[in-house]
Amino acid sequence: MALIRQSHQEEYLYSSPTLSRIARGDLCAGCGGCAAIAPQALKMTESAEGFLRPRQSAKLSADEERRISALCPGMGQSVAAGARTDDALWGPYLSMQTGHATDRDLRFAGASGGGLSGLAAWLLESGTVDAILQVRADPERPVGNVVTISRSRAEVLEAAGSRYAPAAPLSLLPQALAGAERFAFIGKPCDAAALRALRAQDPEAAARVPVILSFFCAGTPSLKGAEAVLEALDTAPEAAVAFRYRGNGWPGRATVTRRDGSARSMSYHDSWGGILSRHVQMRCKLCADGTGAAADIVCADAWESDAAGYPVFAEAEGSSLFVARSAEGAALLARAEAEGALTLSGFDSRKLVAIQPGQRNRRHALLARLTARRLLGRPVPRYRGLRLGAAARQARPGFLLRNFLGTLRRGLFR
Repeated sequence: MALIRQSHQEEYLYSSPTLSRIARGDLCAGCGGCAAIAPQALKMTESAEGFLRPRQSAKLSADEERRISALCPGMGQSVAAGARTDDALWGPYLSMQTGHATDRDLRFAGASGGGLSGLAAWLLESGTVDAILQVRADPERPVGNVVTISRSRAEVLEAAGSRYAPAAPLSLLPQALAGAERFAFIGKPCDAAALRALRAQDPEAAARVPVILSFFCAGTPSLKGAEAVLEALDTAPEAAVAFRYRGNGWPGRATVTRRDGSARSMSYHDSWGGILSRHVQMRCKLCADGTGAAADIVCADAWESDAAGYPVFAEAEGSSLFVARSAEGAALLARAEAEGALTLSGFDSRKLVAIQPGQRNRRHALLARLTARRLLGRPVPRYRGLRLGAAARQARPGFLLRNFLGTLRRGLFR
């Protein structure tokens, strides 16, 4: 087995060429797709840096190696736009709309307008699927996540709200597919891309998981980031009994409930912008798809904007952006609206450039970052059909140069 350094503090043993490449480039997204392919050989565990990483305990078969290489988001991603609108920043889509869940509890609990939660509850209640494979708060470690299967509106409501911590939702797929249920899947864009690739390999998975839902993602912070939020809230990890990153309002506050019944909170701007965003893993900084190109439907914050067009984070009733990326997704949105689960209205996609500056800037910077990593001899994901050149051409030369030099400097002195 080749010894590959996974972090500065922890080492894993990988005989897999694919996993060795991913570890060498620090490209793991932590999706759990590899563990779903080879559950007897791979298990997702927490690294010393607070991320989820596969630990290998047995040799992979040639078929497992091939399948993992084909689906791993750290290896790359391919997108074919076909006849869809193909925006250099936002990816291929059929429609963009704004709206919210009509269920007021789901709208309030959700991270924005309850879009994903409203869709999930409707998918169950309409009989479109039997269950939802998603993530919720870990009852044993409130800042962390566990993968769960929801079969009722009440369980969807319990899981509502963004969870800015590592999660490996695909790792539960073998257990989910062991029964006869049909699932909708809710995960990060990288999770959705891995599942889409897995469905192309496995007709049973394609039939049993017919709906893929995702959201605009700014990256996965480590659990150390979550603990830094607790520290800022003057709360020891062992004193926390519940933790919400967002929700219960829009955008909602990061709120810890303590064992003594007291609660402390901070704004979304302070928790994400001031703390969590500084703890995002490397693969997220090299992501070409923070907007869920592989999903059927993607939801995001449809932020209100100020006079200059920039997002405003003042508390308000939630509003979601709904992006239909497939014909199946567009049909589901139309049905959900017709059956009263969602309220939808038109949206001008040109507004996204202002109200999603994080996504815009990362897409503009990506080609420069990847070029610097290649010069350093570091492995990078192989992206096809994601229009990196077109996105870079929208940026100012000085912006590209700063990202190139910054990536080069961090690579040389890390």
